[in-house]
Amino acid sequence: MKKTISICIILFFALKCSHTVMAQEARIDVSKLRHIIPLGGNAWVNRPDSITDEGLFNWSNPKSTANIYFRLSEAQDVKLALRLRVQEGASTIKLSAGKSEITKKLSNKAFDTVEFGTIHISQPGHVKISLKGISKTGKIYADVSDVIVTLQHPDKDIAYVTQGSSFHFGRRGPSVHLRYPVAEDKQDKLKWFYNEIIVPKGGDIIGSYFMADGFGEGYFGMQVNSATERRVLFSVWSPFNTEDPKSIPDSMRIKLVKNGAGVHIGEFGNEGSGGQSYMRFPWKAGQAYAFLLSAEPDFAKKTTTYTAYFKDVTAGKWFLIASFTRPQKATYLTHLYSFVENFEPENGDQIRKAFFTNQWIGDSDNNWQELTNAVYTGDATANTNYRKDYAGGTEGNKFYLQNGGFFNNYIQLKTPFDRKATGQKPLIDFKNLPNK
Repeated sequence: MKKTISICIILFFALKCSHTVMAQEARIDVSKLRHIIPLGGNAWVNRPDSITDEGLFNWSNPKSTANIYFRLSEAQDVKLALRLRVQEGASTIKLSAGKSEITKKLSNKAFDTVEFGTIHISQPGHVKISLKGISKTGKIYADVSDVIVTLQHPDKDIAYVTQGSSFHFGRRGPSVHLRYPVAEDKQDKLKWFYNEIIVPKGGDIIGSYFMADGFGEGYFGMQVNSATERRVLFSVWSPFNTEDPKSIPDSMRIKLVKNGAGVHIGEFGNEGSGGQSYMRFPWKAGQAYAFLLSAEPDFAKKTTTYTAYFKDVTAGKWFLIASFTRPQKATYLTHLYSFVENFEPENGDQIRKAFFTNQWIGDSDNNWQELTNAVYTGDATANTNYRKDYAGGTEGNKFYLQNGGFFNNYIQLKTPFDRKATGQKPLIDFKNLPNK
């Protein structure tokens, strides 16, 4: 009798545990385990092959490797599949992730989801999936639109560029900023803003904009435009809200006052519109460059004239970039900031970095103060959790910003930082700054 009771008790608890496990499994939303990662926003491939918004299409070069990235916040097993087609013949493709390699022979003519297998992700961070063509009997290996990732358990902090978002901005990667707070007694008469940039060797990736002197109405910094061209760029937004500079009424146009020798003067659009100037200049990684910006308000005319000067610190030489008058508002400098961005989507898988140091402000009474505080922030790509390869902080007496390249150990946005003061007020001969 006692034995029968004991068996019943064991069966009761076994059934209860089984129902508990089944209930827990039922509460897991299966949709949170399966993630469709479009190559159009998350992949890069070496030329002559290319990534379009549709993915890796007409993939034909045997030397090409396509790399797809996503980020997990915890270690776990992951099932991998590809959505693809082979237009003609048969192809053999190798999928690699870490130390795992899976090779498949494929011949499906229509798009289909092909399972490749399970890999183990041993630590949190970015996961790189690499695709390599091994052999083909047709002209191309395959057209690949998506990687399908099925997780062992949900990851609420998984990061990748989702379908329906901007693949252009997703592949460009996150932009990061330093925003410099200014004491209240300086805010209404801030005439000068001085900043220095050093881009470390290897951080000067094509498509990078290292912006030193940002303000409420424009920005001023230096770019890597190609393998042979670099620019110092200064732009001022028009108060007329449009993406097309040609539509700006004359009363709201940015007017050129003067520009330096060899400086190109034009207009820009597609991110607001306004006046643009740039000087081609072969600045070098590892060297310091200074940026000096001024604001001269005319309260009677309700205009402000902004003037930008650039200095090759190593050579000890100042250059005038341009001076623009902006209508509709008389103001001193406001909302000071710096940023690092990538404007070339094909290079969004590479790391860029810059140091910012020796920030100083001068008021209309020629009183100067060093800025040693900054708040580190990011753009929409960072804030929407599409990418987490961004960082900012301090190293000694320098702030730094870093983005792109899918490095791990990102730094939390909206973090305030303090750098060590240099105490070295910039020595500027204002009377002899270049006038042309």
